[in-house]
Amino acid sequence: MASKKQPRKSVRSHGRRVLLGMSGGVDSSVAGYLLREQGYQVIGVTMKVWPQDCISRAEDKCCGPQAVADARGVAHALGFPHYVVDEADQFEELVINYFSSEYQAGRTPNPCVMCNEKLKFGSLWQKAEALGCDYIATGHYAIIDHANEAAGVDAPGYNKRAVLRRGIDPRKDQSYFLFSLRQEQLQRALTPLGWMAKSEIRTIARKLGLKVADKADSQEICFVPGQDYKAFLRSHLGENQFHRGGIYDLEGNFIAGHEGIEMFTIGQRKGLPGGSAQPRYVVDLDPETNRVIVGSAEDLLVEEFEVERVNWISRAGVNDLGPRDATVKIRYNHPGTRATVTPLEPQRAHVRLWEPQKAVTPGQAAVFYDDDVVLGGGWICRQVRAGPALAMIPA
Repeated sequence: MASKKQPRKSVRSHGRRVLLGMSGGVDSSVAGYLLREQGYQVIGVTMKVWPQDCISRAEDKCCGPQAVADARGVAHALGFPHYVVDEADQFEELVINYFSSEYQAGRTPNPCVMCNEKLKFGSLWQKAEALGCDYIATGHYAIIDHANEAAGVDAPGYNKRAVLRRGIDPRKDQSYFLFSLRQEQLQRALTPLGWMAKSEIRTIARKLGLKVADKADSQEICFVPGQDYKAFLRSHLGENQFHRGGIYDLEGNFIAGHEGIEMFTIGQRKGLPGGSAQPRYVVDLDPETNRVIVGSAEDLLVEEFEVERVNWISRAGVNDLGPRDATVKIRYNHPGTRATVTPLEPQRAHVRLWEPQKAVTPGQAAVFYDDDVVLGGGWICRQVRAGPALAMIPA
């Protein structure tokens, strides 16, 4: 049965201490104010994650020094301490290298999910423990109901576990980016903005006189200036690390060469050779042969796929989870579509979409929802297309 959204609660902390991840933006800044008003002892922390080539090009982003200055100023204005933690090596290893290697494997990465799981709610916990903190908080627009707050959920398996829900502002909801958090991470996580709309956050910041009140939201990957991921890969990997190959149609006809499979993603239209009666799109990537397969818009439609490394939030395991209907988001800005999700093994599942969807992209996350509750999610596997088309492509 679909869960019902709970009314906003005023939770008093009884003086418990929380480490607040601060990006220097308005969201994490107001989160600090809200936590302080709820009685928490707030300690602000900003992770220094920028590599050297990022610091000169994106100094105003959350990987740049301006973010540190903004966060420090807010913490001072709100009256709580602020520290800077150097996570550059971890960020390089766990996020940037992952980002690059996924493109090399013919997949499209989601670095924000990885950063949340591995750094913000992962390695940062060591710092939280050292400072005597009970929780880690962020400015994500999502709701985390803890065990003592989840009694109103009317579906079995939710009680006594932290429950991740959509934020109430549908335009800003970020629950998708938190699907991979494990129970031990969710149990000690706070997201005070989940019950609020973005307009409320800016109003609060203006009333407090915070200098970041009207600071623009970041709309790009923090370490990729200008959203030019191809230029970033060239800089990070070097030209000799790109995997050149050929572009083929679904009938096996060679169309043109390409300078690297890393330059393509499922659903891409821009940058493909012309000469076709109808628009061409990338419909598949074969990292073993470095082939880019193109087809029509209709060829992008997918009815079913599998996900790996599944994280089930709503249950202790999958032994009691048979096939169930859910709403599935196949990327962050996807509105969601109805599907039947069938666990295949503890960390794998089959997804059958009720209506075919375009550009189901390997490497992206598929997140499962029951109304506003996140059931879990996993990483989309590379699709194996039926029929002889790809078999006809010469090696």
